[in-house]
Amino acid sequence: QVQLVESGGGLVQAGGSLRLSCVASGLTFRRYTMGWFRQAPGKERESVATISWSGGSSVYADSVKGRFTISRDNAKNTVYLQMNSLKPEDTAVYYCAANGGPMGVMKSEYDYWGQGTQVTVSS
Repeated sequence: QVQLVESGGGLVQAGGSLRLSCVASGLTFRRYTMGWFRQAPGKERESVATISWSGGSSVYADSVKGRFTISRDNAKNTVYLQMNSLKPEDTAVYYCAANGGPMGVMKSEYDYWGQGTQVTVSS
C-alpha cells in the first residue's frame, strides 16, 4: 500500500519560511518523479514544483521561482519543499504526489497523492 505523508505546514507571517516534507512508503521511491501541488479555496489544484527521480532536474511554477526549492533524499524516501519569502497568496493546502512516468506538471500524470498539509500566510 502506497502512502505519502506530508508534514511541516502551519501559520507563518508574510516574508517567513516553512519547509514541507513528504515521506513515501510502499513504492520504489527512487523510480518516481515527485511533485508538490497546492490548492487554495475555490481554486484548481496547481503544480508548484516537480523533481526528477535523481534530483538532477526540477521545474517550478512562475509564481514560486526564486522563492521555493524542491529537493529529495532517496535514501530517506523523502521529498522536501523549502518555501521562503512567503506571501499571503501562497496560502493553500499543499500536496505531494508521485509520478511513475517522466516529469510533468499535470495532476493527471501523478499516480499517488498525500493527504495534504495546510499552509497559511498572514499579511
